[in-house]
Amino acid sequence: MCLVAVALDAHPRYSLAIAANRDEYHAREARPAHWWDEGWLAGRDLFAGGTWFGVRPDGRWALVTNVREPGHKDASAASRGGLVTGALSAPSLDAFVSRLDADRTRYNGYNLLAGNAGEARWASNRAHAARAIDPGVSALSNAALGTPWPKVRRLSAALSDWANRGVDGVDGLFEALADRERAPDESLPSTGVTLEWERMLSAPFIVSERYGTRCSTVLVVARDGEARFVERSFDAGGRPTGIVDERFAIARRS
Repeated sequence: MCLVAVALDAHPRYSLAIAANRDEYHAREARPAHWWDEGWLAGRDLFAGGTWFGVRPDGRWALVTNVREPGHKDASAASRGGLVTGALSAPSLDAFVSRLDADRTRYNGYNLLAGNAGEARWASNRAHAARAIDPGVSALSNAALGTPWPKVRRLSAALSDWANRGVDGVDGLFEALADRERAPDESLPSTGVTLEWERMLSAPFIVSERYGTRCSTVLVVARDGEARFVERSFDAGGRPTGIVDERFAIARRS
């Protein structure tokens, strides 16, 4: 993912709500969300085999964003999509996250968010230590958790408003994820890319010929254990190409 907002215990019906956009080069092939043989629901990066966002039937979820740091990309580094499959497959999420620090140099810069219906944590190899995410709404993009980029603030505000009003459906979250308005130049962060790219990347939903928002995803888990995972995919022109809408009851692990 490249933009995500998480609401923990902030909605009268949902204990968890996640709204996220995945931005990627259009030439990088991927399969839309589906149930893997391993037992989780996720899209699949067909280049490296990992995923950007997935959820298990018992409610454990994980997603990853990269950290924007031009000029510091190691082409031989392990795929960051493997962090998500690692978090989903680990017997203990706590143990998995605690081991990440020892492997921090294996990957280019990343943010990993992972948790279950009632809690979440953030880990990054560009931060000193993993930490729990407080109840309420938290958001990030391609920088540290809470870095106030314009699109982070906009998605965070939209998710907060949705939660505070107790909206039952998810259409409003997809409307927020579909926001194509770019930030004014005076509000742009300085991340080392060209001004043209800084402008393009400032929109929550990115449309360009080579690189853009490939899919928008919403995961909500109701307090009674009912979960819904919706993924909408798009082409290089920002036009819808497909939708996955899966509902399931959270299965408690024995």
